[in-house]
Amino acid sequence: MKTFTNRLLLIACLVLPMLAACKKEEAPQQAEAAPLTAPTTQDESAWSAYLVDVVKRNMEGINSTPYLYTLPASTAADFQGAYDRQLEKAQGDVGRGIIEGNLLAFGGPESAKMADLVVAAFSKVDAASMKGVRVLFIGDAADNERVKAAVTPAGVDYRFIEAK
Repeated sequence: MKTFTNRLLLIACLVLPMLAACKKEEAPQQAEAAPLTAPTTQDESAWSAYLVDVVKRNMEGINSTPYLYTLPASTAADFQGAYDRQLEKAQGDVGRGIIEGNLLAFGGPESAKMADLVVAAFSKVDAASMKGVRVLFIGDAADNERVKAAVTPAGVDYRFIEAK
């Protein structure tokens, strides 16, 4: 009787992992969440969630934590101060140099002002100094060409995402 019980336990130990593996293969794949849409208001938390979603969807091939530059709505109490701080940070980051495999993302409810920030931040960057760096501009189509012209000489992988 003891031998029979031991054999039964041994068979159970060998068969159960195989059954568990079969069940895992049959489990339905979790569907990817639908992309968020750009907020129609100037709510900072809604814009933050939207921008994070867009950045996550463009992380393929990126090796490290992305740099995300945002601005509040121009009606915010300290908009100019926020703009100046983000510009200083962006200029410092690109001035030091961004290494290959990184992502810089720019976006917010004020597309034209964000485009101004990108143009100013890249104004002193050496040509071809940022190869392998991805730059996302999330904004209005009207600002795309101006941003593209400012960042392309640096040798970046530029991607425009229309905020919609």
